[in-house]
Amino acid sequence: MRVAEPAKELRFTRGAQAAGFAVTAAVFCIAAAAMAVLFFVSERPPFGWGWTLLPLPVAFVFFRLAHRCVRHAYVILTPLGIELFPFFRPRKNLRVIYWHEIAAAEVTDDARLVLHFDRTKSSGVVASLAPIPRRRRPLLARAIEGRMADRGEPPANRDSTPRLE
Repeated sequence: MRVAEPAKELRFTRGAQAAGFAVTAAVFCIAAAAMAVLFFVSERPPFGWGWTLLPLPVAFVFFRLAHRCVRHAYVILTPLGIELFPFFRPRKNLRVIYWHEIAAAEVTDDARLVLHFDRTKSSGVVASLAPIPRRRRPLLARAIEGRMADRGEPPANRDSTPRLE
């Protein structure tokens, strides 16, 4: 299968991580609301009203993390290569792997992207695909397979289609 528009880039975000951060933020918001209700309903509250606001800054931090995960890319497939963005300090620790450096590529069943730099598969890069939502992983596998096929070289897992369940 060929990539329809190879001059464009494909971005995959940390959507799976974002969901966890958003749920955690919602739990802290609910905790703040429950503490406020407890404070105003009870005759002798066990804490002051200021304590009801304590979970809100924590919730704000988790909402910001969720927003960052959804907004910024984790893996970008470009015409030049694959860009891998780490969670912390992405500008400093960005890893760009050019297509001509990749001898074989595969997306494994246990949600890993394995890029081999030589045919003996003794060197390369392994990146976890856990931050990417489960239903998006086959799209990444298909895009990498299409790009490797454009080079005229078969991908490492050509005989078996990646099963990501």
